[in-house]
Amino acid sequence: MTSSAILTHYTTVNACGRGLQATLDALVRGRSGLRPYDFGGSPLDTYIGRVAGVEESPLEEPFQSYDCRNNRLAKLALNCDGFAERVEAAKARYGPDRIGVIMGTSTSGVGEGEKAYLERATPTSPLPESFNFDHTHDFFSLPRFVSAYLGLSGPAMTVSAACASSNKVFADALQWMAAGLCDAVVVGGVDSLCHLTIRGFNALELLSRGPCRPNDARRSGISISEAAGFALIEPQADPTDERSQIALLGYGESSDAYHMSSPHPEGKGASLAMQAALANAGLAPGAIDYINLHGTGSTVNDRVEDLAIHGIFGGRTPTSSTKGWTGHALGAAGITEVVISCLCLEHGLVPGTLNMNEVDPDFRCAVQAETVARPLSRVLTNSFGFGGNNCSLVLGRAP
Repeated sequence: MTSSAILTHYTTVNACGRGLQATLDALVRGRSGLRPYDFGGSPLDTYIGRVAGVEESPLEEPFQSYDCRNNRLAKLALNCDGFAERVEAAKARYGPDRIGVIMGTSTSGVGEGEKAYLERATPTSPLPESFNFDHTHDFFSLPRFVSAYLGLSGPAMTVSAACASSNKVFADALQWMAAGLCDAVVVGGVDSLCHLTIRGFNALELLSRGPCRPNDARRSGISISEAAGFALIEPQADPTDERSQIALLGYGESSDAYHMSSPHPEGKGASLAMQAALANAGLAPGAIDYINLHGTGSTVNDRVEDLAIHGIFGGRTPTSSTKGWTGHALGAAGITEVVISCLCLEHGLVPGTLNMNEVDPDFRCAVQAETVARPLSRVLTNSFGFGGNNCSLVLGRAP
């Protein structure tokens, strides 16, 4: 790791609304952003987390060639909480060629590809000439757009590691800075609603009929959502910012190599990621004040995560899932929950587990039911994805 890595600014757009205040208000008031399915196509008996106003927010010149739902979400978030302005100030400090961009996504602009297939004249016709694969559907579309929009010319790349994508960007950012590739990094993740993921998870029988209920005894699946979030990582705190800034203390990554869509039944991959994050931060398990669970509402995944956490932390550290608020934003879940963890550190808050009526009686972790005010110094946040991709981050108050 670098000797110092600070999240000097961050922002999110998710189903709870646009910007930090909307998410904080939702957490405090217990207001979920989930809604009955209304994304078109044949009806589905499920709930989703949809960001309002995306359809009315097209990209205009000189970025019109990037126009797709995913990049629209990115632009909405870049313009929240003064984030773009903070990057502009960082450009003056480091130069645009010394700021990297690392984005996580699992869908990119696949929705544009879906529309292009539907617009073919016949099933065997070529895709319409208007379909701009490179700037919309391609997985590098997102960092290419973010770099162009922010006027950055440093190194850029995409991480697509399923639901761990936008946790892993933080690990890569620290490695880039340590290697001297750049002086600061814009990290983040964006995933937008599309039929590929919604119908795919429905085919896997993993969708919850009502709003997802992580850790509940009667949980029945996940609620697919969309979100965008960004953080600016710098080697030291910004003295001009009055906000409480957050230090990235450590990260841990692992790969189960067990099954394409199921975690190791003993939680071995999850355990390795959490243990590595603690070791990387130089902390014992008892130093963690709160754990933000991956907590999707899946019957198996929630059970395995509980097993892995109890094996390391025992049953005392408060844990909760915040997906009852935001839904599961897949490739953007990591950054969404990093930002939520930052808000928890900043405001002294331990979120409850929204929609959980009765904690699974087999669980041994301290699952938080209600949101409470409590000073926090260090938080661990988990993101575990298909293919056995696991990443845990440790965040704390900046010195």
